[in-house]
Amino acid sequence: MTSATSAPEFTGIDHHALLVADVERSRFFYIDILGLALNPQRPALSYDGLWLQVGEQSIHCLQLDNPDPVSDRPAHGGRDRHVCLKVKNLDALIDRLLQHQVDFTRSRSGRAAIFFRDPDGNAIEISEQHL
Repeated sequence: MTSATSAPEFTGIDHHALLVADVERSRFFYIDILGLALNPQRPALSYDGLWLQVGEQSIHCLQLDNPDPVSDRPAHGGRDRHVCLKVKNLDALIDRLLQHQVDFTRSRSGRAAIFFRDPDGNAIEISEQHL
């Protein structure tokens, strides 16, 4: 017998988790290079980590052993698992990446978007938000 319950109504994504090997290295990358803000309101857990604020959502960097291969990932992050963040001024971010010698590739679709990897090989897409 099937239940007549209604489907749940999803309202957004709270956070995206990334595995990292060194929280302080990730803190420098995400805060000092990318310019994200620390979110101190998140819960403490039994392992080290870092919560970053991205608009109304967060990125949770978990310092845990990574079961996935870190090397030999696709050269273009758009062909790999990735998280996409929106930014208002893509050129300003590109300038910061160039200053810190972070390699990136442009979107192959022609959109105003770039792909790069964090120090742990996690693929990040940045897409310019059109207002």
